[in-house]
Amino acid sequence: MKPVMRNHSAIRTFIILGLTGDPQLEILAFIFLLIAYMFSVIGNLTIISLVLVDSHLKTAMYFFLQNFSFLEISFTTACVPTYLHIISSGDKTITISACFSQIFFFVLFGATEFFLLAVMSYDRYVAICKPLRYMSIMNSRVCRNLILCCWVSGLLIILPPFGLSLCLEFCDTVIDQFFCDASPILKNSCSDTWFIEQLIVFSGVLTLIVTLVCVVLSYIYIIGTVLRFPSAHQRKKAFLTCSSHMIVVSMTYGSCIFMYIKPSAKNEVAINKGVSLLPTSVAPLLNPFIYTLRNKQVRQSFYDTFKRLANVSKKF
Repeated sequence: MKPVMRNHSAIRTFIILGLTGDPQLEILAFIFLLIAYMFSVIGNLTIISLVLVDSHLKTAMYFFLQNFSFLEISFTTACVPTYLHIISSGDKTITISACFSQIFFFVLFGATEFFLLAVMSYDRYVAICKPLRYMSIMNSRVCRNLILCCWVSGLLIILPPFGLSLCLEFCDTVIDQFFCDASPILKNSCSDTWFIEQLIVFSGVLTLIVTLVCVVLSYIYIIGTVLRFPSAHQRKKAFLTCSSHMIVVSMTYGSCIFMYIKPSAKNEVAINKGVSLLPTSVAPLLNPFIYTLRNKQVRQSFYDTFKRLANVSKKF
């Protein structure tokens, strides 16, 4: 436990250092993050809208994809707009309450997304391994209950460490990141954070292991089933059905493991800020393109909806 160097009772704000201290690079970061944020919101809103209006996309797979897109918008919105405001205003301070709110929603949306990825893997397992029973197994009631379970699981994961963190006292104000994250917050604390750190590691590892086991088991059964298909065309079609999800899973788990599986927050090296851009900004931008470009049904729905809108506009 480090000694208190200042009157921690007077600390009401943190200072967000951001991605860089260079003003010119900060402008480039602002442009990149703004463009990425706008396109990620537009892309994911497009998927949400297509699933809502197109009757051909009223299956469990697209219902989960719609919820995934909502989580992606929520996840990137939890951190990117705040940093854009910091760059544009030049005010790098953020209140402790605002910082904790950002952490809460950032982790809630992130944890819920992991559970949803596991559910989406199970959905693909049922679709490929039990195709004749798919509609009866993945009915609307089951889908809604699975989504509810994802949100409840995400909430249960974050509540214990978050609740304990609210009681911390702080003796430093610097957050060497472009959003409020648990690790720099714990670094700023002059309280004993050992138990909270262990609880965070336990919660994170539990989430990763439980969801990753579901994903891996689903794909083991999927691969085993697909390899028994008689024709190469059937095997190719089945793998293409899962390819988008596998790409997103690889990006999500890879970036998370790189960022968060590390030693004590007070002894670790600085977080790789470039890697942190992947889940917070790049992935929400790429995911709509990954799902649409590799999914013929979504592409067709987009073209049909665009044509209908164009025909309506011509009438006026």
